[in-house]
Amino acid sequence: MKHKLSLALLALALATTAPAATAATQKFTIDRAHSEMGFDVRHFFSRVHGRFEDFEGTILFDADDPSKISVEGTATTASISTDNQRRDNHLRSADFFDAAQFPTLSFKSTKVTANGKNKYKVAGDLTMRGVTKPVVFDTEFLGSGDTGSGRVKAGFTATTTVNRKDFGINWNKTLDNGSVMLSDDVTLVLSIEANQVTEEASADTK
Repeated sequence: MKHKLSLALLALALATTAPAATAATQKFTIDRAHSEMGFDVRHFFSRVHGRFEDFEGTILFDADDPSKISVEGTATTASISTDNQRRDNHLRSADFFDAAQFPTLSFKSTKVTANGKNKYKVAGDLTMRGVTKPVVFDTEFLGSGDTGSGRVKAGFTATTTVNRKDFGINWNKTLDNGSVMLSDDVTLVLSIEANQVTEEASADTK
């Protein structure tokens, strides 16, 4: 009897002192200084990498429940950079992003599902040039923790491939051999470092 009572008391003690089995949903905002919202597109026989210099986003993350994960982000189209001023000006023109008429592009998730350890399929709506299309990002959670400054950071990568013509970006140039200068497919590549939003931080901004 004493043995059974001791086991019961031990079980009760463990139940009251053990941490919760599920983690609470955490809110993060993108740290632009340590992140990149970029893209790759084939140009002739190689690939050109570009990025947007001005962007922002919010991530609600729950490692135990993908259904609670959500992502929203925007980028300023005029901030596009491929490290070539002439090409960047062309990309800002009506031939491509038409930054004067469509100053931002955006993404908002609609569903997140697990796709392996720390990997997810993030489905959502991508809007460019006023056109909204469904896309799915292959996403990986790289980890999170206190970096020593008292602030929790998290890391993510995400990629997807879209057809630029689906968004009305049709410009191209046909070469003498019949091939074209640019591919229709564009790979979006996100490398994200994000800062956790705490109640204290929210209070400081009010």
